[in-house]
Amino acid sequence: MPKRLTVNHSTVYRYRSAVAFNEHRLMFRPRDSHDMRLMRSTLSITPPASVRWLHDVFGNSIAIATFEAPADELRFEAAIELEHFGITGDAFPVEDRAQSTPFDYTEEEIADLGRTQEPHYPDSLRALRRWVNEFCRPGGTPTERLLVDMTTAVRSHFRYIERQTPGVQTPAETLRLQSGTCRDFALFLMEAARSLGIAARFVSGYLYDPAVDGRDEGIVGAGSTHAWVQLYLPGAGWMEFDPTNGIVGGPALIRVAVARDPSQAIPIVGTYNGAAEDFQDLEVAVTVRSE
Repeated sequence: MPKRLTVNHSTVYRYRSAVAFNEHRLMFRPRDSHDMRLMRSTLSITPPASVRWLHDVFGNSIAIATFEAPADELRFEAAIELEHFGITGDAFPVEDRAQSTPFDYTEEEIADLGRTQEPHYPDSLRALRRWVNEFCRPGGTPTERLLVDMTTAVRSHFRYIERQTPGVQTPAETLRLQSGTCRDFALFLMEAARSLGIAARFVSGYLYDPAVDGRDEGIVGAGSTHAWVQLYLPGAGWMEFDPTNGIVGGPALIRVAVARDPSQAIPIVGTYNGAAEDFQDLEVAVTVRSE
């Protein structure tokens, strides 16, 4: 049975005096699919802005907001209702040719997967590859076991921290520090999979934490936007892996954007006309509840 979820996402920027806002690019609207049906989505912006919509190169829904009046506070509020069918990762219907890693994609798949199969960040000391090799067996490793083990290892051995500053750590930094945000962990697992030739995409969206509804299951990373990865497995397609929580598939992950790199899936991108010291603070609040 589908789970009915509501999402409320509020982002507020405050300034010491009124500033003029340039165009802002917003990614709030979840991606409709066979496992997730969007029932309602509203977006409120203060000060008022004209909004136009487009699809980016990945098919994500992008809202472009244009402002006329200056203000000392900029507020974005999104309200979303959806049905999530929660495809689980209990068993992967992977084709025989991909049951063991390493495996090869077909020429057709390679043409379409493009750079999602290639590592994007340097691993000059091969530290990341040595970490990956700890999960590999000589002669080939069962693909399902390998990916689940890498996902749960990040959850078990790395420390989750909150960081409001933009950007991500490199995979090498995350491995060295043994800590990071959900964005850092998603990038780390994405590059780990790519080092094995497995196509991977960065995913940004929302996380349902059952603790909000009174059931504590040890989920971390809720209360703001969340990040995880999708890995492409022949026969199963794009499967979701959340290294922050050791989750594979399931109804907890609400996709908003998929991208080749984290820099392409930032929820809000925009600038203002004024001095750097005009910016005062930023407040983000995300609540996901089940009905």
